[in-house]
Amino acid sequence: MRSDQVKVPPAARSDSHFVLCGADLRSAGGGDLRSRAESETLPTGRPEVCPTGVTQNENCSAARSLSRRGFLKHAALVSGGTFALPALIPATALGRGGAVPPSERVAMGFIGIGGQGGGHLLGGAWTYVAGGYAGRADVQVLAVCDVWRDRRERAAKQVNDNYAQKFGDGNFPACRAYTDFRQILERSDVDAVLIASPAHWHATMSVMAAMAGKDIYCEKPTAVTVRESQAVLQAVRRYGRVYQAGTQQRSEYGGKFRLACEFVRSGRIGRLETIYAYRDGGAVFWPPRFGPAKPVPEGLDWDLYLGPAPWFPYDGNTGAHRFDIGELNWGQHHYDIVQWAAGADETGPVEIFMDGDRSAYKYDTGVTVFGKAYPNEPIGGEGGACFVGTKGRIAVDRNALVSDPPEIAREPLLPKEVHLYRSNSHSGNFLECVRTRKKPICDADIAHRAASALLLGGIAKQLNRTVKWDPKAEVFPNDDEANRLLSIAKRPPWLI
Repeated sequence: MRSDQVKVPPAARSDSHFVLCGADLRSAGGGDLRSRAESETLPTGRPEVCPTGVTQNENCSAARSLSRRGFLKHAALVSGGTFALPALIPATALGRGGAVPPSERVAMGFIGIGGQGGGHLLGGAWTYVAGGYAGRADVQVLAVCDVWRDRRERAAKQVNDNYAQKFGDGNFPACRAYTDFRQILERSDVDAVLIASPAHWHATMSVMAAMAGKDIYCEKPTAVTVRESQAVLQAVRRYGRVYQAGTQQRSEYGGKFRLACEFVRSGRIGRLETIYAYRDGGAVFWPPRFGPAKPVPEGLDWDLYLGPAPWFPYDGNTGAHRFDIGELNWGQHHYDIVQWAAGADETGPVEIFMDGDRSAYKYDTGVTVFGKAYPNEPIGGEGGACFVGTKGRIAVDRNALVSDPPEIAREPLLPKEVHLYRSNSHSGNFLECVRTRKKPICDADIAHRAASALLLGGIAKQLNRTVKWDPKAEVFPNDDEANRLLSIAKRPPWLI
C-alpha cells in the first residue's frame, strides 16, 4: 500500500470481522462530514478515467485521496478533536480473510447476457471458472445489460444474491440492470465491459466502449466486416484500452493449441506447406425482404436488438447470429489458430480463391490454407486445424493433439525451440492486463488479423471468384467490386 492511501488504524485486529473507523465528524458549525472509507477512490494501479475520457491526474479531483495523517489532521480541525461514534466496516472491504479489497477489484459491466454472456457472468462450459466472473474474488460486477427485461433483471438478482451471501447485505455496491448499454458506458466507476451481444453489434459496441475509456473483452466474431475490424483496432489504439478477443483457445484446453503452434513454428513438421482450417469464410448479410410482422413481446427492446441493422418489423427471431452467412460464428476460432501457427499475427493472405464451394487462401510465405477438413482426419473440427509440412503433420482441436508420425508430438518442447505467449486462463489474462496495462494474448491487433482472414473468405464466397489482397494496405488492388464488400451500410446513429 502506498503511503498516500487511507490505512487501517493500528488498533484493528486482523482476525476481527469488523473494523472500527470514524464515521461522522462534527464541524464547528454543527454540519456533518461523513467518512468515505468504503467509497473513497483509492489508487488501484490502473489509470482512472474522468467523465471526459481523459486519464485522471492531479487536477482531476475525483482521483484525490487523503493520507491517514492528513485525514486525521483535517478531522481534528473541523471537529475540535472530537470524534463521534464509530461505524462498522466489514473486514472484507479491507481485504481481510482472504478477500480482495474493493480498490483492487476490476469493476465490470456485462453487455448481452444470453447463453454466451450469461455463461461468462455466472459460469458456463467456456468460462472455465466456477461461478463465472461474478464468482471471482478480483471482480466486482456493477452492471448488466440486455434487451430482454426478464433476462437482465434475473441476472442482476443472481449477482446481488451471490454478493449478499459472500459479503453480507448492504456491504457491496449493488449490480444494476440496464436496457441500453450506453448507460453502462457512462458510468465512471466501471473499468471494463464484456460484450456478448448479437454478433452484428460487437464492433460498434467495442468502439463506443473504447471511446468511453473502458477496457474490453469481446466475444467472437469481433467484427462482421473488415472495415469494422479496422475501426475497433484504431479505437483501442487511440484510447489506450486493453482489449481481449473471446478466442480463448490460445489460453484454455490444457495448452494444446499453443503447443501445436509451437511445434509447427519450431519446424517439427519441416517446412509448413498447407493448413486445413476445417471452416471457411463468413460474412454478414442484411435480409432483402421481411415476413409478416408479429407483436413485439412485452419486455423486449426490438429497436435496440436491431441496432446497426436496418429496421424491420419484429418477426420472432432475436438470435445472436441471425444475420450470419457462412462460418461467421465459429470461424474466428479456427483462423486465430491458423494465423498463430503460420506466424501471421501481423499480416494476412495475399490471395483468396474458391476451392469448390469453399474459400481458400494463399500467403506470401507459400503456405496455402483450405477451408475444409484434412482427408480422414477427425481431429481439428472443434476449433482447430491440421498443419501439413515436408516432414509430417499435426492436427489439434479442443479434444486432442495428434501427429503423424507420432514422435513429432511425443517429445516435450525443448528450451531452444519456439515458445509462444503463455496464458492458462483467458479471463485471468484479461484481468491481469487490465491491472498491468500489458497486452493480452488475443489483443486487438491479433483479433483484427484473425477476423480479417475469416471475412476475406466471406467476400470471395459472395463473389464466387479469386480476389487479390494487399495485407499491408488492406485493400483489394484494382477491384472496386470486392472493396465495396469490406463494409456494410449501417443504420444511424450506429456509425463507426
